[in-house]
Amino acid sequence: MAVPSDAAQLPALTQFLQEFWSAAGLPRAQALAFQLALEEVFMNVVMHGSPAGTAPRVEVSLMLTDAGLNMTVEDEGPEFNPLSVPPPDVTASLGERPVGGHGVFLVRQMMDAVSYQRVGVRNQLTMTKHISR
Repeated sequence: MAVPSDAAQLPALTQFLQEFWSAAGLPRAQALAFQLALEEVFMNVVMHGSPAGTAPRVEVSLMLTDAGLNMTVEDEGPEFNPLSVPPPDVTASLGERPVGGHGVFLVRQMMDAVSYQRVGVRNQLTMTKHISR
């Protein structure tokens, strides 16, 4: 599914994920990790990966494999590898933690594998998680 990088598009992407999940007969209990990851990654593109006054296209693809479910989010924004962001110090108090980086950390904790690559002019983030059927 392809949408402009606009926060108003998040419900459409969530519905796309839910419809895929239902059609594939996947266990509902395991959907939350993908919903949270999709929201976090998409909103990062909206807030940080879109030059002012633009709404580059974001594509979300889902692929069920023997290893689990792959969710790939691609955007045409400036090159940025979110995996290069160091993990936050989760032992520090909330007041001592800098703003930012917690969402990427959460995605990495929820998924079994997360990878980034730059393909031409597109950022491509792929998240994989084993799904028990």
